[in-house]
Amino acid sequence: MRSPLPSVSRRARRVVIVLVSAVVLLFVLTAGSSLYADWLWYDEIGLTRVLTTQLQTKLLLFVLFGVITGAIVAVNLYVAYRLRPIFAPMSLEQQNLERYRMAIAPRFGLLTLAAGAVVGVITGLSAQGQWDTWLLFVNSTPFGQNDEQFGRDISFYVFEYPFWRYVLSVAFTAIVLSVIGALVVHYLFGGIRLQAGSGGRLGTAVIGHLSVLLGLFVALKAVAYYFDRFGMLFGYNDATKTHGASAADIEFLLPAKNILLWIAALCALVFFANLGFRRVLPPAMALILLGISAIVIGGAVPALAEQFTIKPNAAEREADYIERSIAATRDAYNIDDIDRQNYTPNTTASAQQVAQESGTVPNARLLDPNVLSDTFTQLQQVRSFYRFNSSLDIDQYTVDGQLQDYIVALREMDTSRLDEQQQNWINLHLNYTHGNGFVAAPANQVTDAGQPYFVSGSLGEAPTADAEQSDQQGAKLRTAFNRDNPVRQPRIYYGELASDYAVVGKAPGGEDREFDRPTTSGGDESEQVSSTYDGKGGVAVDSLTRKALFALYFRERNFLLSSALNDNSKVMYVRNPRERVEKVAPFLTLDGDPYPAVVDGRIQWIIDGYTTSNFYPYSQRETLGATAVDSRTGAGTVAQQNDQINYIRNSVKATVDAYDGTVTLYQFDDTDPVLKAWNKAFDGIVKPKKDIPPELAEHFRYPEDQFKVQRSLLAKYHVSTAGDYFNGQDFWQVPDDPTPGRGGKQPPFYVVAQWPDQAKPTFQITTPMVANRRNNLTALISAHYDDNYKPVIQMLELPGDSQISGPTQAQNKMRSEDTVRNNLNVLDLGDSEVVYGNLLTLPVAGGLLYVEPIYQRASGQDSIPLFQNVLMLYGEKVAYQSTLGGALDSLFGEGASQDAPEGQQPGDRPSTTPSPGATQSPGATPSPSTSASPSAPTSPTPSTAPAPGGSVDTAAAAVEKANADLKAAQRTGDLAAIGKATQDLQNAVNSWQAARARASASPTPRPTG
Repeated sequence: MRSPLPSVSRRARRVVIVLVSAVVLLFVLTAGSSLYADWLWYDEIGLTRVLTTQLQTKLLLFVLFGVITGAIVAVNLYVAYRLRPIFAPMSLEQQNLERYRMAIAPRFGLLTLAAGAVVGVITGLSAQGQWDTWLLFVNSTPFGQNDEQFGRDISFYVFEYPFWRYVLSVAFTAIVLSVIGALVVHYLFGGIRLQAGSGGRLGTAVIGHLSVLLGLFVALKAVAYYFDRFGMLFGYNDATKTHGASAADIEFLLPAKNILLWIAALCALVFFANLGFRRVLPPAMALILLGISAIVIGGAVPALAEQFTIKPNAAEREADYIERSIAATRDAYNIDDIDRQNYTPNTTASAQQVAQESGTVPNARLLDPNVLSDTFTQLQQVRSFYRFNSSLDIDQYTVDGQLQDYIVALREMDTSRLDEQQQNWINLHLNYTHGNGFVAAPANQVTDAGQPYFVSGSLGEAPTADAEQSDQQGAKLRTAFNRDNPVRQPRIYYGELASDYAVVGKAPGGEDREFDRPTTSGGDESEQVSSTYDGKGGVAVDSLTRKALFALYFRERNFLLSSALNDNSKVMYVRNPRERVEKVAPFLTLDGDPYPAVVDGRIQWIIDGYTTSNFYPYSQRETLGATAVDSRTGAGTVAQQNDQINYIRNSVKATVDAYDGTVTLYQFDDTDPVLKAWNKAFDGIVKPKKDIPPELAEHFRYPEDQFKVQRSLLAKYHVSTAGDYFNGQDFWQVPDDPTPGRGGKQPPFYVVAQWPDQAKPTFQITTPMVANRRNNLTALISAHYDDNYKPVIQMLELPGDSQISGPTQAQNKMRSEDTVRNNLNVLDLGDSEVVYGNLLTLPVAGGLLYVEPIYQRASGQDSIPLFQNVLMLYGEKVAYQSTLGGALDSLFGEGASQDAPEGQQPGDRPSTTPSPGATQSPGATPSPSTSASPSAPTSPTPSTAPAPGGSVDTAAAAVEKANADLKAAQRTGDLAAIGKATQDLQNAVNSWQAARARASASPTPRPTG
């Protein structure tokens, strides 16, 4: 009989062998170069044990699970073959199978090994992904805390339970594949017959073999029932919207699982006993018993009991389990120890009361780091190939003994911005290798042009004496900052914009070739200072082998062909600080916003590292990516993965040196058992907390992503009793971002403030909370570190019937005030637009103060947002002024800002333009105001002082009306009407400018309080 397998010619076999060999060789070279490059990278930073630990663990799991699973399948295929009938039954069915038997039988051993190998490789590759589960399992560390249901230490659930569940899943897979394989082999060789014959459909050998396999499957099911009991502590109770075992689970499902466990064990014994009897009926009866028991005892009874006994009295019956969930969630997310205060806000305050708030009010932030990237770039870029991240950072510095928050950024190299003729391999990777400069500006002050006061990071020549004299405030700020925080190494080889590799080292002739900085801040771009990297970062490219390696790794032949490389050359790769920490600590979840800090003269990137788990019993399970997202996520920051977690700790503070790339991990939460387990697994890779340099610790800030998760949990878990939680009447929610044009949740903000009961101002992250499905403010939440760097969370809770405006309502109130609306419309005319800054909510003088900076941005490629005014709301009063001090005096009366140093109001802009009067809603509507600046947008802006007879007000109102008429005409599409409205608008603008000029000729004095 002809074999059903097709024949292959000798030539075709050779072609196939060559092609397969080429593919295998390419794979080996690619994988090998990647592995070797990784080894060199880890060796550069002295942490090869991270790579070896991972490789050894993955190899162990591959062999352990792959070999065992493959062997189980192969052995059962072989057993099925050995149990085949000596003489195949004669039937039409068997005759059709004969030719397949003839083709397979001579090769059955090889095919069995191949099948086992395929199953083993697939299982082994899957097992490699469980390297972290295995390491936690073998390095389990006690929590010292037991769950309330089974009395087991939490470490069993976090470290051991996930591994045993994975072992069970692999065991089930191996048995199922063995059953399927055995059925196929038995059928192929006549042990199973679909057509009944004299010997029956199943041979006795087949019955015995399948009885053993099914007995093993049922025995595994008994073990699964045992672990299912613990798995109930991670379930979801739809009735109470909590995670953890419910009343129905504990009172009905848990006993059912215990019963099913014994039934499954009994059924397994029946299957094993049938090996001696080899009958179909006993195992069939056992399967039926197990199936019916699972449906009735494990499904129907608990479901009916829940429906008719639990749900009608859910509030009472579920109370204990809700309280378990509240306690576990607070502990797992570290929100169990919160300073909670009742806060009934005032709606009015005196100037004297506000003046006493010297720890909060003068520090109100006027510079929004999410808005000012273009401003930093335009004013501090110096050369077109420098760039700042699209989201700037904010950090704390102590200058002249005063704690102050600063907007900070690094002037990084962006080689994609080189001119087209400069886009070659030498320039991209050898000449333009690094950025230069730590740029900082105090967050609460602006210049007379509405720009930041840059106190650090300038390139080129120092300011002249005349320039210093014309900017005495800026000179004073720069001198003080650089005296207390000198930057001795400003070069940035490792940064958030460093997405490609760089090759450093002297040129073959020994000269410097790296662009370091321009010789002047302007002029000919060819005037530059060159340098050569002399740090310890980078991997040497000093041999033909290394050159060949990196040519293959980077897919770049110039490593082999270019004469620009020599024995002094080193290549830097994986230069993004967050990516470097990810490679060093793959067990950490990293915050999405690394930030730079000057520490002992060097620039260090600081990244918050979290340990997480999804197996903390009774704790609320959250999707990290969805919970930590807000309206600014992804804009210069990294969005979190949508991993499921129910436990999080900020256990590690990581640093990356911006010059040499050194990665250091410091233990920050030295009580975290998860970090202790990881530190054991990786041989003490995380340094103890006591080794944290004090200069570094001064720049630690409460991590943003963790705070977002915590505020989301506190929206529900601030309630303390099961009844309140079940009713859900006091639930909160994170407010939507009120900023026009933005969608999503309002981001939290870092500020320097002094909250009630705080002894001094602290650098803290804050967020308002609003009522569930309403916009009224319900609470303020703040987090910071105390003097011992212990996390402190403070919560001001408003009365439940509070009608205090939330951020969205406050924004609407401020923008709808007549004078504010007129001014914003004028700022938004022509080629300019209004840009809204961060809306801060601050507890001030027993009430709540909303502060929002307003910027103006002209159209055009080089336009930048410039500060114009500040909006304030306290109670029902609105203030809108060109300075923070002016707004405070307008809102609360003269003297509200009297504590400003040396007469300079925080946020004031030295200006020749007078300040406007106060605005109030409802009430009088004084004229709008801004400061003029030579570099400000050219679109019309309102006057900074009231004109006699209200002429500026009248002109501004006319501009607003003309603009509204133009928009109405544009909606109709009437070209004649549009033309007339355009001309009317131009005339109104001209009149407004003339009125402003007349008003400026007779300015009124600016408030000095």
